[in-house]
Amino acid sequence: MLLIFGLSVFFRTVSEGTFHCPRCGGDRAYRRRVGRRWFTLFFLPVIPFNQVGEVVECRTCRTRFDIAVLQSPTARQMAAALPAGMRAAAALVLRAGGAAAPAARARAAEAVHGYGGTGYDDAAVEHDLRLGEPFLEEEIAAAGAQLAPEAKEWFLAQAVRVGLADGPLGEAERQTLHRVAHLLGMSPAHALGVIVTTEGAAR
Repeated sequence: MLLIFGLSVFFRTVSEGTFHCPRCGGDRAYRRRVGRRWFTLFFLPVIPFNQVGEVVECRTCRTRFDIAVLQSPTARQMAAALPAGMRAAAALVLRAGGAAAPAARARAAEAVHGYGGTGYDDAAVEHDLRLGEPFLEEEIAAAGAQLAPEAKEWFLAQAVRVGLADGPLGEAERQTLHRVAHLLGMSPAHALGVIVTTEGAAR
């Protein structure tokens, strides 16, 4: 009898989810798969050997990628990160001065609405003012990771306008705005330029 044997790699799915597929250019379902080399007899896996790595497979185009691709945010995550980041930035600026000023609160709501945050009202502002600083800083950093340099400038300018809504910036507000800029990934000089320019335009 003729025996047919050899070595083959078989993959099994260990998790599923949604990711941004570089080939499709959009959010797609994926399978995270682990490969293992097997000794085969008559093309059937009989004896398992070593693992040969993990891949992420797009369920639409079937392309396989390194698992690092899962670190890229999906379009849905990006859409959620921007209003959340602006909410956090506005809360920090309001805390630094003007938290009770109706004009500053209204400007904060306007800034969040500009990033697609719906239903953001005075009650939501009050809620955000009670959140811990580490959480707020994480939200700003997450938003900054999605933004191009020019978009970071616009984001910071919106936060500056929140501070200016009730009058000139105080020292605490300036320090907070520089902290927001740092979380966005901007240099001190870059941040200063945006802050000064936005102040000048508001006069």
